[in-house]
Amino acid sequence: MTFPSALRVGLAKVFVYALLSLFLVPAVTYVFAGYAQRDQDARFVQGIGQRIDAEKGTQPAEKQARKDYYRNNPPSAICNSTDPAAQDYREALCDRFSDAWQFDLARKVSRETLVASAVLLMAVLGLAGLAFADRTLQYASFVTGWRLTTVASAAALVLQGCMAVWLSFWVTAVFFHKYSPKLIIVVGLAVAAGVLVAVAGIFKRVQSDSQAVGELVSETDAPLLWKRIRHMAQRLKTDPPQHIVAGIDANFFVTEAPLTVGNQTLTGRTLFVSLPLLRILDQAEADAVFGHELAHLRGGDTQRSARLGPKLVQFDHYRYAMRSGGLTAVVSPLLDLYRTIFEIALARDSREREFKADRMAAKLVSPAAIAQSLVKIAAYAQYRHKIEDELFGRDQRHDHTLGIAGFVAQGLASYATSDDFLAAMKTANVPHPFDSHPAMPERLRHVGMALKARDYGAIAVRVPTATWAQEILTAEGIEQRLWSAREQQFAQDHERSLAYRYEPANDQERALVLQYFPPVVFALKGADTVEVSIEGIRTSADETTVFWDAVKSLEFKESSFGNALIVTHPEKGMLGAKTTKIKLSGLKKEKDPFNAVVGHYWQRHQMMRAHQQLG
Repeated sequence: MTFPSALRVGLAKVFVYALLSLFLVPAVTYVFAGYAQRDQDARFVQGIGQRIDAEKGTQPAEKQARKDYYRNNPPSAICNSTDPAAQDYREALCDRFSDAWQFDLARKVSRETLVASAVLLMAVLGLAGLAFADRTLQYASFVTGWRLTTVASAAALVLQGCMAVWLSFWVTAVFFHKYSPKLIIVVGLAVAAGVLVAVAGIFKRVQSDSQAVGELVSETDAPLLWKRIRHMAQRLKTDPPQHIVAGIDANFFVTEAPLTVGNQTLTGRTLFVSLPLLRILDQAEADAVFGHELAHLRGGDTQRSARLGPKLVQFDHYRYAMRSGGLTAVVSPLLDLYRTIFEIALARDSREREFKADRMAAKLVSPAAIAQSLVKIAAYAQYRHKIEDELFGRDQRHDHTLGIAGFVAQGLASYATSDDFLAAMKTANVPHPFDSHPAMPERLRHVGMALKARDYGAIAVRVPTATWAQEILTAEGIEQRLWSAREQQFAQDHERSLAYRYEPANDQERALVLQYFPPVVFALKGADTVEVSIEGIRTSADETTVFWDAVKSLEFKESSFGNALIVTHPEKGMLGAKTTKIKLSGLKKEKDPFNAVVGHYWQRHQMMRAHQQLG
């Protein structure tokens, strides 16, 4: 498997960020502590030399000998000495929490942290490499790496946080001979908050729940289909699915993970079949698809995915918590590095599993059947996505009965003869909810079917003589219910998107926008109010409105004299950026809701203007 240049660049960036997150703070601490030790040594030796020179009644040779002793045994060296003769010297300078003691400890801890970070990095790369070496080791490798990186990132946060707090005092003390209590408190609180986020993330349990929109197909609803599935499973020497779920999504899949369908959760082996696709595939083509999915069951692919999937979800939630937890973002690149390398290994394994499943399906049915099914599924998925994208892109409201299935059925034949279709099929993927499938032309070559571009259109519009959809007694009712629910949700989502697109231009558009973005009023001091609307921000105190088009940036400022919103305008003033201060005296408990509403309404305005420019 070759890596695209974009992937190589992305991996290199993650690796550099991981190096910085592991080594930057300890390295800075190590270098600074060394500098501070040398500075302290120089000042001590100079000071003690001056005191010795000022002594009276001491011979010059004795003075020189004593100065040579201190020069050869400065504080940085004497604190680690075990010479009994230097006991008084050590006790005078190296007591716990003394300057010399702190510099010595900081240098030791930072040095050991650098070594531990190097060992940790090698361990992480080694565990990630195991996922490439043997797919049977992927689960054990990931669980080990997951536990190692989560605990190590929390430990690194504690150590580097302590170093940051220590540096916040000593850097200013050494270079400027003063310190900032406020800086130390801010850094300390940030570290404490980060540690809490990290520890909470380690112990938090995330519910991993896969869902499918569909309905169960019982054996009485489709006896011949169940018989065929069981017969094919027997030929492949694997246990058949315990459940068949029929839906309208443009894909097929199998899973052994718990799957929520409606109000029930299915356990064991489940096969999801797409009714729209079953209507365009003849039975041999559909058999090839079933054979492909059953091959995943036979190869243990679904079992491994069922075990590994929840762990990946848990790890990704921890990564998100660390990346968005403030100071915890400093150590998150290590998690990103491990996850990125592991994901590359999973993608490579996924490709190999897909090719193997295709070959088994070709052997079980025929190479032509699996090739034709891939073309038909990709063509349907591409065209359906095109139709839904066009419908969602319209600037007029839709009824809840869109007729998407009818649009696709009517236009697929003409689409299959278009230049857009041929261009899309060169890089088309067969959609799948769980795996990253290889491009369709690659899959065709791996089953020995190198189809020409002109063959795609003919295959895509070939009408089947008999389909498995005809053998599902409940198919029509299931499709009707699912399409009705989907189109109703589609229309609602589209209507909500129009509230972001309309300026509005008329009363009808205004009513729709106000349905989702009504004016919101917040109480201020006394009887004053501030109103946020689709037009802008208006305060009753001065009866003025700052319109959204006059806003470049917003900054909420808190003050003991009263909160305020600073609006920076696009145009320049005489002395730089032009700003307006909206006084918000009395807005205390509602400051967070106010900021959320302001951000939400301003985002709507920006999206509306961007849509106008595209239009």
